[in-house]
Amino acid sequence: MSHSLPVSWSTVEANAPQVPVQPEKLSNYDLILQCQEGLRPDRSAFAELMRRYQSHVERVLYHLAPDWQDRSDLAQEVWIRVYRNVKRLNDPVKFRGWLSRIATNLFYDELRKRKRVSEPLSLDAPRAMDDGEMDWEIASADPGPEEHLTTREFYDQLREAIADLPEVFRTTIVLREIEGMAYEEIAEITGVSLGTVKSRIARARQRLQFQLQNYLDGQ
Repeated sequence: MSHSLPVSWSTVEANAPQVPVQPEKLSNYDLILQCQEGLRPDRSAFAELMRRYQSHVERVLYHLAPDWQDRSDLAQEVWIRVYRNVKRLNDPVKFRGWLSRIATNLFYDELRKRKRVSEPLSLDAPRAMDDGEMDWEIASADPGPEEHLTTREFYDQLREAIADLPEVFRTTIVLREIEGMAYEEIAEITGVSLGTVKSRIARARQRLQFQLQNYLDGQ
């Protein structure tokens, strides 16, 4: 006489083969968690992470170093640092800001190596504006018929003006206006006080408006 063994759902689930989820089907959060497992990041998961955030890295480096011809090399170094340090990220939700911090720090490291001297601009000597308090507003994506410049021309001038900013101002304005980071995040990334961040952003906005106004007046 044969005796049957009791079988529970938990037993079935434990013995059932686990089918791995493809990296491209994972959420960003779960993808980062998968990259943090094991001795080193899973190659396929890390490749997917790079695919999703490569444009972000390139955008940050472009605005920080628009005149550098080796930005692709810098981007590669960013991902090498991410690969080596992703396990140190305690909160996967903050990955994007952490990635921006790595790119920004790498930029500063390279800047120091090249001993590049930027134009000095005192934070204690604000530029006086004729129209008083300045509102930071980028031209609409749908320009009206009365405008003198096309949107593309305006953004070309804006990029050139950002590129001309001293390095510390360029970094803060890029992180704030282009990356949309909070003042507190920028302070953490750049290692300066919250007040200094706000002051640098205000001065950068004034300088950009001054340069763009001269361009607009000349049209």
